[in-house]
Amino acid sequence: MTMHLSDFNQLPSHVWPRNAQREPDGTVTIAGVALPEIVERFGSPVMIFDEDDFRSRCRDMARAFNGAENVHYASKAMMSTRIVRWVNDEGLSLDVASLNELLIALRAGFPADRITVHGNTKNRDFLRKCVTSRVGHVVVDSPGELVELNDIAAELGTTQSVLVRVTPGVDAHTHEFIATSHEDQKFGFSLAAGDAWQAVVDAHNAPALDLEGIHCHVGSQVFDADGFTLAANRLLELFARVHQELGLQLPVLDLGGGYGVPYLADDSELDIAGIAEELIAAVRSKAAFLGISAPRVVVEPGRALVGPAAVTVYEIGADKNVQIDDDRYRRYLAVDGGMSDNIRPALYGAEYDARVVSRFTDGHQKPTRLVGAHCESGDILIADFACPADVRSGDLIGLAVTGAYCYPMSSRYNAFTRPAVVTVRQGTAELMLRRETIEDLLSLDVGESAEPSAE
Repeated sequence: MTMHLSDFNQLPSHVWPRNAQREPDGTVTIAGVALPEIVERFGSPVMIFDEDDFRSRCRDMARAFNGAENVHYASKAMMSTRIVRWVNDEGLSLDVASLNELLIALRAGFPADRITVHGNTKNRDFLRKCVTSRVGHVVVDSPGELVELNDIAAELGTTQSVLVRVTPGVDAHTHEFIATSHEDQKFGFSLAAGDAWQAVVDAHNAPALDLEGIHCHVGSQVFDADGFTLAANRLLELFARVHQELGLQLPVLDLGGGYGVPYLADDSELDIAGIAEELIAAVRSKAAFLGISAPRVVVEPGRALVGPAAVTVYEIGADKNVQIDDDRYRRYLAVDGGMSDNIRPALYGAEYDARVVSRFTDGHQKPTRLVGAHCESGDILIADFACPADVRSGDLIGLAVTGAYCYPMSSRYNAFTRPAVVTVRQGTAELMLRRETIEDLLSLDVGESAEPSAE
């Protein structure tokens, strides 16, 4: 990634939070709060979420898809009781993908009837909690799960609404590990093999289940409507068969999430209004052609809502030049975090926009690699970027668009503790998740508890 000197002091407005700006003294603020002040107060590394940015993206998505009731926030992207309450305030529904995510949502007071439950394998305790909590939908993902969920609901004398997850065989041109709609993967029932039709029939015949629709997910980091439209067209043919052979007009077509966000200054911004308009028009047209009522289109954005709302700030430590061939050197800048708080670059080559947030920078550019502090050669946050030569140890550097999947996928590798997470709004910063401590790590240790020797 190459940028001009002046560019390094500019914040790409489509990448950084909507309320971020560079102040006259060179510091970066978000929602009126200076990032160096946040580090001084809460330590480093620290994740900072712009509350109004997140809320505004919820509203944008709700407008695009004709109402907040049609938008389900995918909580796996980033979850806390505070974020769940923001989602509730904005009228969106919520997706969870584990028992603990469900319990967090319920602890936050989120209405259970607006929760959809995902997961490619849900044990009996999880399914039972879904039914007793009266969640809005359980997305059925395997034949055995369908049978067990019906048995549990029947045992409890109730009926559980379900969606059947279908793999429509659509390749959304994304990374293999985040593409979820091709045939050879763990999610859902295959449309091509006939498994989806059988699951629909079984759900319809299950006395304690109420089949309300079909679900699919075409992948992640998708920037156009093509993949969603192709999946919708294939699924609507299944809707038509359900109508013809079972006499049902299924009301819900859940096309999942996967909407992309720009991570780098040269990336394009997502046109969610345009995508939604094209997608909804295509669903209505195809439904009319098939002679069925157009189902309600539901979407499940996660990254698109929370990703751009956050920045992770690190302090630069080690600074050294490494010879990479006879006449070339690469500068290595190491920060006080890394793969324990952001595994995405190591996992699937994710890229980020980095800016010094504590002052203005100048000086000629140098090929630079931004690395973490872990005992792992793959602990690389940015493999190659042009960084001003005057960036040095002690500077604070921020990585934008770290709101999605960074904290949820974090670890305690090298006994690092997870960073503090702070929210900012209208000039005020509040702790959302406290920084872990060594006491948190040791609290799980059931071994010997002898005090260290004073010798």
